Amino acid sequence: QVQLVESGGGLVPAGGSLRLSCAASGRTFSMGWFRQAIGKEREFVAAISWSGGSIGYVDSVKGRFTISRENAKNTVYLQMNSLKPEDAGVYYCVADSSLSTATAVGTTAGEYDYWGQGTQVTVSS
Repeated sequence: QVQLVESGGGLVPAGGSLRLSCAASGRTFSMGWFRQAIGKEREFVAAISWSGGSIGYVDSVKGRFTISRENAKNTVYLQMNSLKPEDAGVYYCVADSSLSTATAVGTTAGEYDYWGQGTQVTVSS
């Protein structure tokens, strides 16, 4: 019954920044973000473990995006800098309801139990 609510999407010029937020209503462990651009398949973007000790990014966003979380607020963030047109798409917050014993955060959709409704990110060129 975990609910994930994303916010922070919008329209930004290329090179600009956005910060996405995702608030979870229930107990979560790993949380992250996927995205889907028009005409493209869903793609892993970033994820973070409950403790923040394990973080993963897709190669295309490394150095530009930063994922973080505030467990007291049960919220995960995605700071997106130096945005490119190819970053555009619907960004989905994801969460896992159980603690993983893996040494790295999950990068596939099947590793997450809950999905938000998505928030649109548009990057103008």
